Amino acid sequence: MKKVLMTVAVAVSAGLAGGVVLAQDPALKKCMGCHDMDKKKVGPSFKDVAAKNKGNKDAATAIVAKMKDGKGHPKVAGTDDELKAAVAAALK
Repeated sequence: MKKVLMTVAVAVSAGLAGGVVLAQDPALKKCMGCHDMDKKKVGPSFKDVAAKNKGNKDAATAIVAKMKDGKGHPKVAGTDDELKAAVAAALK
């Protein structure tokens, strides 16, 4: 998991445009149908989700649980590592 999170962090800090990096991130491929970087689609923007959860160390765990269980977010198929990587990328 740390390896995936580090990969995302390195990609973002490499000076690439944040929206482009996230849109191309395979972890977020499923998410982009309902979410966007800066604007609300079916779900809130990643920017709004990150702002809402800023400083909340338990936010990623809670969001992953919602995605797995289908409570408060449509159920998303994927491994724990895939879901954690997607949430980590979205909360950046």
